[in-house]
Amino acid sequence: MPVWDQQLLRAALAGGAVTSAVRIRPAVGARQAAVLVLLGPAGADDLDVTLVERASTLRHHAGQIAFPGGARDAEDPSLSVTALREAEEEIGVAPEEVEVLGELGAVHVEVSRFDVTTVVGAWAGDRTLTPRDADEVAAVHRVPLSVLTDPATRVTAVHPRGYRGPAFVVDDLFVWGLTAHLLDAVLELAGWQQPWDHGRRREVPQRFLVDSGHGPRTA
Repeated sequence: MPVWDQQLLRAALAGGAVTSAVRIRPAVGARQAAVLVLLGPAGADDLDVTLVERASTLRHHAGQIAFPGGARDAEDPSLSVTALREAEEEIGVAPEEVEVLGELGAVHVEVSRFDVTTVVGAWAGDRTLTPRDADEVAAVHRVPLSVLTDPATRVTAVHPRGYRGPAFVVDDLFVWGLTAHLLDAVLELAGWQQPWDHGRRREVPQRFLVDSGHGPRTA
């Protein structure tokens, strides 16, 4: 089971050189966006992370498992505000319910042409979360970290166009691309990472490949 050491995670996020923990392209000065890694209690000895299943009608990342998040508005004073605002709009978590622990360095997502900053936060986790905006979110999944850290859950995703990267298989969900890279980075920074077999490969299921963009989708 993951050991919840909030101060350790805060210190890791504040360490500065965290962009290298996400092994994809660094930010390039593109339009900004933010996502929220929301951690909550899952029983006495575990935590969970909130993931959303994107609506199948979206132009980009349709049906993909992701974190709540979206583009920074001109009125947003910070990217933490962006992540919290988007989480409230998508799954109904109010900003005052979330304690921001820190951020990961921004990375560039070629398909959507955004520089994405990851905001990590904690909340009480004392109620069920459901989609607030059906045009954006089809379902909300709270996945225990004990499941995400289980080596049996981990595989290397294989995209038909050549992409290879970390992935998580949770029941019928396949978490890959940017979300999997960010999960992998948070697990590493928090000291929750368990050794897993990178040689276990799994093709990305067709359900999670739908996208109107061009080129290999990695986020």
